[in-house]
Amino acid sequence: MSYQLLGDSIQIVEINQTIKQVAPTDVSILITGESGVGKEVVANSIHHLSKRNNKPLIVVNCGAIPEGIIESELFGHQKGAFTGAIDERRGYFELANTGTIFLDEIGDMPLSTQVKFLRVLETGEFMRVGGNKVIKVDVRIIAATNKELSEEVLNRNFRDDLYYRLRSINIFIPPLRERKSDIRLLFDYFTDSYCKANNIEYLGTDQDAMDFILNYNWPGNARELKNFCESILVLNPGKKITLSDVKKYLQIDASDTARPLPVIFSKSKENAEKDFLFRALLELKSDIIDIRDILENLNSAGQSSAGLFERDFTLPKEKILSMTMDEIEREVLIYMLVHNYRNVEKVAGILKQTPRNIYRKLKMYNIKPEEL
Repeated sequence: MSYQLLGDSIQIVEINQTIKQVAPTDVSILITGESGVGKEVVANSIHHLSKRNNKPLIVVNCGAIPEGIIESELFGHQKGAFTGAIDERRGYFELANTGTIFLDEIGDMPLSTQVKFLRVLETGEFMRVGGNKVIKVDVRIIAATNKELSEEVLNRNFRDDLYYRLRSINIFIPPLRERKSDIRLLFDYFTDSYCKANNIEYLGTDQDAMDFILNYNWPGNARELKNFCESILVLNPGKKITLSDVKKYLQIDASDTARPLPVIFSKSKENAEKDFLFRALLELKSDIIDIRDILENLNSAGQSSAGLFERDFTLPKEKILSMTMDEIEREVLIYMLVHNYRNVEKVAGILKQTPRNIYRKLKMYNIKPEEL
């Protein structure tokens, strides 16, 4: 079996070469790239091509573990260490001993936990929660994140010493939109694999439909493409895939394929534009001047501040233009909560954030969803 990223683009060829070079060593690896590009595939490849391939590979999603229990999950705990700790428990690092641990979404690891993790990274030693005995493990560490860790360091969300320790070998996986030549190969692989596994007959894809697929932006990268292939095969069994089928599933027009962000569809064009703006405000907060210009243009086009935020107060144009990014971000969170029935998990999914990160922002901005 071949363990490598699928693709014939120069970027993927170079990544697969790097995997072969670093896999036999015990050096720690940082894998970066957008969500869905294949970071876990790279981690699996490194493990299976390493000398530890017959030892455990423990996969941990740091962003999915609540902050209050992440240290217990990673390092284990002693009996009675906290309420509910009725037994002694080994953590993921102990379970991965002699093997590999893959820490996904490392950028979401709390600062307090980062201190312990750095010690494990440097010495292989830690203590269980509530314990006083030093435990030493032999673990190969692979970490991954879709965040820009250098920015997280500047924002004091990530320790600089840990960042410099991790980035010694960084495998960056480019988004699918930057390696268009890989789309057809991945499409063929996903459709062929799914049809064989589920005994589905596939009669091919019309050329104009394939052209549309190849030129689509794929904001969710390879993961989105895989889900698309599986869904369209299930919904169109035993027939040739047409352009109409593809557009129906992707819900966009050909003119939208260059959009860097997906559009949220609402009942009216005006609401769709507002929703898209608020997504952009939160995700593209690197340039406050551009954002202020967007808000100014919306107001000059006749959209009142009250209509923009749809809350029980008005924000005059002068107030919007003087808002800081934190103030804008606070308004975005309130807007999204109000329009999603105060469901934090749903808002986190829409904004491509972890629920823990959204809760942290709510606490920072003193936003109480139940009072909105």
